[in-house]
Amino acid sequence: MSLGEDMAVNGADGILGINGLGRIGKLTLWHEAGNQRFERLVVNTGRPVGKGVDSIVRYLSSDSTYGSLGRFLFGRNGPWRCIEILDAEQQLLSINGVEIKLLTEHRNPKDIGWADHGVKIVVDTTGGFRDPNLPAAHPGGSLQGHLEAGAQLVLVSAAFKMKDPSARFPDDAGMLIYGINHDSFDPRRHCIISAASCTTTALAHMMLPLLDHELTHTMLTASMSTVHASTNSQSVLDSVPKAGAGDLRKNRSIFNNIILTSTNAAAALEHVMPEIATIGFLADSVRVPLNTTSLIILNCTFQSKLDEYGNALINRQSVNSIFAEYANAPDSGVLFTEDQSVSSDMIGEPYGVIIEGSETHARTGFTRVNLAELGLKELDPEHLEVEVPVTHLKLFGWYDNEFGSYTRRLSKLCHYMADRLG
Repeated sequence: MSLGEDMAVNGADGILGINGLGRIGKLTLWHEAGNQRFERLVVNTGRPVGKGVDSIVRYLSSDSTYGSLGRFLFGRNGPWRCIEILDAEQQLLSINGVEIKLLTEHRNPKDIGWADHGVKIVVDTTGGFRDPNLPAAHPGGSLQGHLEAGAQLVLVSAAFKMKDPSARFPDDAGMLIYGINHDSFDPRRHCIISAASCTTTALAHMMLPLLDHELTHTMLTASMSTVHASTNSQSVLDSVPKAGAGDLRKNRSIFNNIILTSTNAAAALEHVMPEIATIGFLADSVRVPLNTTSLIILNCTFQSKLDEYGNALINRQSVNSIFAEYANAPDSGVLFTEDQSVSSDMIGEPYGVIIEGSETHARTGFTRVNLAELGLKELDPEHLEVEVPVTHLKLFGWYDNEFGSYTRRLSKLCHYMADRLG
């Protein structure tokens, strides 16, 4: 089975710009060539590549994680080479009937000239432009520069990161995840959209079923650790840190180490699901030597409800039932399974998150609360101490942080906005 077999051909329409041809840029190009939603892709590498078009074709033809492009698109019997060079001088290619125009001259978004190529939507996958507040004329380049270059909408394949931590999103910007809050897109207002991160996407699909269900919506606290595959931001071998680097572990070899690091997934999630702000949420990340597939370990606590026999209603069976039911909703982005899986089983799986129900754990205890310590001394002194049932829940959620979970959900968001942009 090819990873592209679920790509429905909806009829080519419009032109999509892709800025950057790294991991997410390359896989976005593969995916869009497969689903044929756009009749043409304009891809900006920002610099010359190798010895010209042949080098780019070679780079696009295969991938160390997902195999050859031919198999990706057409299955095991697909051709090894399926990229046609239409015009080498004009850097024009064709993949699966979709034209690919390559741009290699400009790194600064404002200089790319999207309008000259009929591009309305740009997916910026560089990771280098994340602040929606920077003006188009910023010397280092900015997301606003894409708009000055003629695009109507910019979709960023990363969570926003402001230079000024106290700054807020501008009115024309928003953070959306398909299947969570994508219907908040307003084509009359939004010009810059962040598709958050791969971890935030998976985490949101784990949290939404819990917060939407009457039994579990009163969440007290939550914490998550993501056991995360390596990325290009890490060093293959130990390297000298850049000036001002604060986390020296990022420069240690990802080949040989488990590396503790941070993640902004919890903070980003507040922009996607504002109710998260009322929950004490902690998040961290552990990098491991894998090429893709990551795992979220989510811990939540609830003030539990008891049945008539004193048993907690929030338990393994009830929580698994919540996710099993949610997974059956159309395009929910969640797969529930009780199979015992390992990370390689999840490569290419087209879901925001895959809940491994066989590892769901819940335990309820009773905590004694002294209301006087909360300042409620006006109550009856004999009833200042109460016992509250509290349930601790642990969930495990897999996600293919490159293609299966993230790039596919980003593509769905892109198509949704394209249909409404006009």
